[in-house]
Amino acid sequence: MALNFNTLLTRTLTAIIFVAVLMSAITYSYLSFGSLFLVISLWGLNEFYKISVKLGAKPFKLIGYAGGAVVFIASFFQNADLHLNFKVIYAEGFAILTLAFFAALFSKNENPFKDIAYTIAGVFYCVIPFVLLNHISCISEEIPCDLVYSYGSNYNPHLILGLFFLIWANDTYAYLVGSLIGKRKLYESVSPAKTWEGTVGAAILTISSSLVIANWFQELETMHWMVISFIVVVAGTLGDLTESMLKRQAGIKDSGRIMPGHGGILDRFDSLMFIAPFVYLFLTIVYS
Repeated sequence: MALNFNTLLTRTLTAIIFVAVLMSAITYSYLSFGSLFLVISLWGLNEFYKISVKLGAKPFKLIGYAGGAVVFIASFFQNADLHLNFKVIYAEGFAILTLAFFAALFSKNENPFKDIAYTIAGVFYCVIPFVLLNHISCISEEIPCDLVYSYGSNYNPHLILGLFFLIWANDTYAYLVGSLIGKRKLYESVSPAKTWEGTVGAAILTISSSLVIANWFQELETMHWMVISFIVVVAGTLGDLTESMLKRQAGIKDSGRIMPGHGGILDRFDSLMFIAPFVYLFLTIVYS
């Protein structure tokens, strides 16, 4: 696959804006971080529900939005130690999702269980990874996350920034190496543009980049960052292929049009959605 410089220029310009907004929100405060990702998760959920309609489902969107929002907000404020019963709030969020079964009873749709499945699957696919991202950002110590200030707070933007830097590195390396020398298709029936050369080259370069990340963000040991980079390579590739499979079945190229050259929210965060659970699991072991 030849390197398309016009496509690369468009992707680069929009990526600069995207990165600037994302990094500003992450570094400014825990509140700005959570607010941005609440919007991102619900926007992604909206894209997922639009795709599910193309696949023949009629998800109960309002139930999904409400349940997803409550679960996300509960996870966000749980880290701030506001002395609320967050188990109850989480239960309320998931209870809202069970209303999809009630709605299905009165639905005239041909396949209500398919509608229920897509309603709940959308929350797990698009919202729960960002719920875990909330917890990753405050995982280092048993002190509350200040909503407005990072100094003296458990909120650690370095863990989030390091994770995103590795994801972006993997995506960029895979695109460049695959464009320059890629020949053998990784999974042509799902993602024709992905090659083994691009995937392997990106893996080597991303894991190497973790050494730089470890020097920047010393909250984790070098070996820990290397493990996270390996998770990024494996789970990120799986997440990308999964979203490609979803779009292919729906007969669409992009999940949305929020970013020229990059598609929608799901196109930009498909890797993270699979990476976040494994990184959270790994960090709970590191900080246990």
